[in-house]
Amino acid sequence: MENTKHSTPNYFLSIFKMRCPRCRKGKMFQDANAYRKISLKHIFDMYDNCPVCDQKYDMEPGFWYGTGYVSYALAVAISTSTFVAWWVLIGVSTEDNRIFYWLGTNSVALVVLQPWMMRLSRVIYMRFFVGYDKDYKQHKPKEFE
Repeated sequence: MENTKHSTPNYFLSIFKMRCPRCRKGKMFQDANAYRKISLKHIFDMYDNCPVCDQKYDMEPGFWYGTGYVSYALAVAISTSTFVAWWVLIGVSTEDNRIFYWLGTNSVALVVLQPWMMRLSRVIYMRFFVGYDKDYKQHKPKEFE
């Protein structure tokens, strides 16, 4: 009897590494660093299919429009966490300009994090439709369209 243990890649680590939701091993984006290319044209340069399990990434026309909702939720989560951190560490008051300093700092943080958030929202959104398959080598990927 063969004793093979499949090690399941970590769910959250595979999200932050931007890996395929089906195998959690293949890269989704051609360049792992969203900030490497100065031009914003190349932020979404993705593979057509997963290099490991052959899962199709662009499943149907207009598929990625739903990522706007995920990106919005990420922006709200980041803004909430920076507000709580600001409140605990610095404090919030309407008598001085501390609230406006947080607002400016948060705005700059959201602009700087936007390329990463847009990619992350694609990874998260795709996980709503494609689940992990530990036996991806034996099964064909899901077909859409």
